[in-house]
Amino acid sequence: MATVPNQPNTTTPTTTFRLEQFSQLSNQKKLGLIMAAAAVVALLAGALMWSQTPDYRVLYNNVSDQDGAAIISALQQMNVPYKFSDSGGAILIPEKQVHEVRLRLAGQGLPKGSLPGFELMENQKFGSSQFLEQVNYQRALEGELARSVQSLSAVQSARVHLAIAKPSVFSREKQQPSVSVLLNLYPGRVLSTEQVSAIVHLMASSVPNLPVRNVTVIDQNGNLLSTSNENKPDKGFDAKQLQYIQELEENYIRRIETILTPITGSANVRAQVTADLDFSRVERAEEIYRPNNTESDAATIRSQQTLESASTGSKIDGGIPGALTNRPPEPATAPIEAGGENKEASDKAPPLPTDKKKESTTNYEVDKTVQHTQQSIGNIKRLTAAVVVNYRKKTGENGEVTYEPLTAEEIKEINSLVKEAMGYNEKRGDSLTVTNSLFATENETLLDTAFWKDPDSLLFAKDMGKQLLIAAIVLFFLLKILRPFLKNLTQPPAPALTEKLPDETSFNQLPEQMDGAAIQAIQKSLFEENLKKARQLAIDKPAIVANVVKDWVSRHG
Repeated sequence: MATVPNQPNTTTPTTTFRLEQFSQLSNQKKLGLIMAAAAVVALLAGALMWSQTPDYRVLYNNVSDQDGAAIISALQQMNVPYKFSDSGGAILIPEKQVHEVRLRLAGQGLPKGSLPGFELMENQKFGSSQFLEQVNYQRALEGELARSVQSLSAVQSARVHLAIAKPSVFSREKQQPSVSVLLNLYPGRVLSTEQVSAIVHLMASSVPNLPVRNVTVIDQNGNLLSTSNENKPDKGFDAKQLQYIQELEENYIRRIETILTPITGSANVRAQVTADLDFSRVERAEEIYRPNNTESDAATIRSQQTLESASTGSKIDGGIPGALTNRPPEPATAPIEAGGENKEASDKAPPLPTDKKKESTTNYEVDKTVQHTQQSIGNIKRLTAAVVVNYRKKTGENGEVTYEPLTAEEIKEINSLVKEAMGYNEKRGDSLTVTNSLFATENETLLDTAFWKDPDSLLFAKDMGKQLLIAAIVLFFLLKILRPFLKNLTQPPAPALTEKLPDETSFNQLPEQMDGAAIQAIQKSLFEENLKKARQLAIDKPAIVANVVKDWVSRHG
């Protein structure tokens, strides 16, 4: 318990020694220590700020000056830090706030775009002419169409020119409108044929009475993109047709492998199918007349007309040509019978001649067949399939693995199954080949996506690399630069003779159980050892011993 009261005083000598040691340093070394401490604080503060500095990402690129000023004003109101790229063409903000800020700016209608749209119609001046209103409407329509085209991922900017003729009351003088589109594509990007066709149909659907053939699309290099192939007999192969062929072939391959997998296993069958399709468009119109029917009862009467006439001749066959013959006949009068003689004479007279005429016209329906046939494109002309089946795997009693080919009956069965699965048609010219062969590799190794290609892993590795780089820089500065510098500044003075001699506290720290004779023996041995060291020090470094002696003499007089 005797050592407990001395424990609180253990740190005091060390602190006092460090303060005395610092006070014994020269002014230059003191200034160096202060600057080193300031450098450490600055380095730690800079590393902390760098680790907390967010990564900046592009908010908007290639915005107009008007939209840029509005966006900067909105960012200042939202207290969002921003900066510009080296070229000044992009506005950068912290990565974590990009999506939120875009949504908030979109709610404010930013960016509006460099091209004016229908907002031109909102600020119409009073007293503007009809011509000016028409010009503003055309400008607004061009701007809206250009904005729609700019929404495509491959289009950096676009300009649309409308050529709309003045309306005319004469239909013969009516002219159809036309549109020209100039596209500025991003470097390294191109538009496919389907995308160009989509732009053309977008223009044709947005402008009234605009035909597709009156739309012209070019790029920034002057290449004509909207080439019309309607009048060319040698049309190129359409990408949709190629995609349809690939999908059809993959469908047949999937059918074959699905029906053979339960028999051979998923890794023991391979199939390939080639489809020959006919994409020619055929339209046929026929008008057929069958021969006339010989039987009238089998024909259908369309119309029938019958004319019958009868006329009785007179005594006078004709008259003298002249005016009297052109007169209408006088009305007939009944003869007056005066006595029986006249009656008998009339009975004995010959009868008058009678002329009868009959005409009949019958129209029958003519047999007629009108056919308009349009054959669908993409008809299968021929299918060619090739199937390879692996050898059968067998494991012996001792665990030895062997392979043996399939029998002829099994190959025949597989051939029949494949024909049924693919819809084999011999008349169409289809062909099928089934081969039994040993595969080079049996097991397939399915490689998952490597972790270094995962975007989350890349982001995590980037953050960890940044933190490790900061820690490495701080440790290098502390251990390789600051530590040697401080060691040189705080190097202790030359050892004095008193430091080689034992202190009085060393005798007080001896164990209490020892007797006085043992303590005296230890003290004697220590004294002799210290005396020996002092003599050796006087021999090796006499200058230091002389300085110590001078110091003693000066202190004790």
